[in-house]
Amino acid sequence: MLKELKSIAKYNFKNMLKFEFIFKILTVIIFAPLFLGLFNLIMKVTGYTYLTKENFLNFLLNPLTLLMLLILFILITIYSLFDIGVMITLIDSSYQKKTIKLREAIKYSFNKSLKVFHLKNILIVFLVLFLMPFLHLGIGANFITSIKIPEFIMDYINANQMLLILYTIVIILLIMIFLRWLYSLHYYFLEDCSFKEAIKKSSILGHKQHLKDFLKIVFTQLLLAIIYLLTIGLEIIIIIVINKIFKNITILNSFIITIIWISILISFVIYAILTSALSYTLLSILFYKHKNETQEEVKHLNFKIVKDNKKKRKLIPTIIVIGGLIGLTIFTNLIIKGKFNINIEYVRTMEVTAHRGASVLYPENTMKAFIGAKELGADWIELDVQQTKDNHIIVLHDTNFKRTAGVNLNTWEATLDEVLKLDVGSFKGTEFKGEQVPLLDDVIKWAKANNMKLNIELKPTGQEKDFEKNVTTIIKENNFENDCVITSQVYEVLENVKKVAPEVITVYVSALAYGDVTKLKDADYFSVEASSITKSMVERVHNAGKQIYAWTVNTNESINKMINMNVDNIITDDPTLAKNLIYSSKTSNIIAEFIKEVDNLF
Repeated sequence: MLKELKSIAKYNFKNMLKFEFIFKILTVIIFAPLFLGLFNLIMKVTGYTYLTKENFLNFLLNPLTLLMLLILFILITIYSLFDIGVMITLIDSSYQKKTIKLREAIKYSFNKSLKVFHLKNILIVFLVLFLMPFLHLGIGANFITSIKIPEFIMDYINANQMLLILYTIVIILLIMIFLRWLYSLHYYFLEDCSFKEAIKKSSILGHKQHLKDFLKIVFTQLLLAIIYLLTIGLEIIIIIVINKIFKNITILNSFIITIIWISILISFVIYAILTSALSYTLLSILFYKHKNETQEEVKHLNFKIVKDNKKKRKLIPTIIVIGGLIGLTIFTNLIIKGKFNINIEYVRTMEVTAHRGASVLYPENTMKAFIGAKELGADWIELDVQQTKDNHIIVLHDTNFKRTAGVNLNTWEATLDEVLKLDVGSFKGTEFKGEQVPLLDDVIKWAKANNMKLNIELKPTGQEKDFEKNVTTIIKENNFENDCVITSQVYEVLENVKKVAPEVITVYVSALAYGDVTKLKDADYFSVEASSITKSMVERVHNAGKQIYAWTVNTNESINKMINMNVDNIITDDPTLAKNLIYSSKTSNIIAEFIKEVDNLF
């Protein structure tokens, strides 16, 4: 395998690197913003200034939206397919031991990618837009492989056994489809056939080897990632050692550190380029191997051979490189002397909300969970409220007691006396047996006595009477207006709250938020599912003088992402983790922590 890799890299490796570098730069600077702009145009044409969970379905079912989205999907597919096609074309020429002009590979791939408009090729859209990104296979050379299923959806799936089984089955089916299509793009680009024919040929070629081939690609990518991380780690160690040795010679120290930081940047760029290039090279090697094993005719593309003439070095690039090194050395020297401070301190105070209390350790939405949240250091407690048949406001997430109490009873059909007899603790563990459903009034009194703030989410069923008025009355009677927010996923609820208690802060909760949501005038703040939050959204909300909460964020990666975006409040099941990460972010970052630990060794 290594012999084949070396042989292929010998001929068009420079062209592959050159193309991938330019393509990724253009993606970030031009095409990703362009595709985003086209989506914004679709919203504008269809009359939407923002998208939330409440209006998204209407937007999606609009015939004009569907038509324009289809066009957008096809354009993205062509763009992504073009990238893949150039790689396959260059690799095929290398396999023939030919060095070709990059523009010929680009021209051929572009023309072949445009054929996606043909009906027999339409399944390419499914492969490129859905199979590759949602399976996180990493071999797609396009930017859409970063698409992920939102964390709140995965949390919901993981909490439901039937949904988890269904999700697992779907993933297995998608993997099986992908494995059958593993070589379809090679057939499509290298042979004169439609994608429909390419799928059939791919299914036959090495059908018993598909899984093994796929695992080889995954292993290669894993190995490349390990090498990259080890390289970065070594370069950081070298920086620390040099800083120790030459700490009194600041100019020399600055110059060497500048060189190493440039090498770290170059390492990242090379890793980003090699990930897709190496994957498709390996896949191509396996493709040709299976062709030879089955004695299937190997069809190649024919391009003119280019002689490898080394160009003389030019003076201008040399001057630019030297000038750049001098400038960066001076800048590094100023940082070392303390003239520049590159640590950024957050202007806003970021707070942490315990989701349904300390729900990981205790039964959710119970007094034990709320007390536990306070002990864990949470700034806020998020809780859900429902209204009983006799108009009492109780703390409960679901509209039915089946999950937490084991009783098939709807909240609007139950009286308070019936509710207080239910055990909502045993489902979490026998040690919590007898835990009752709390009243909102009792929780507010406890929160006030313990200096806790409450995020009170209203979950209307449509059966309530004066729901918003009853909740705000309890808040006012306890003089708790300044220590709570009322939230809801139904915007109409917030409108009703503002009618009866305009002084209470309202928060619109949505799994999806896109566009200028600040136009929702009865929402003082916004609580958005973490995967929908972008830096521009945070800035837009802050510029409007409002706050943005992120939910439900439970991993180091997702919490750090929200910290870097400077959200105002992190809603999590693990408040201790969130608090620790926020504290660490005030003074450092992951690389700085690593440097600190290594520095202690010398």
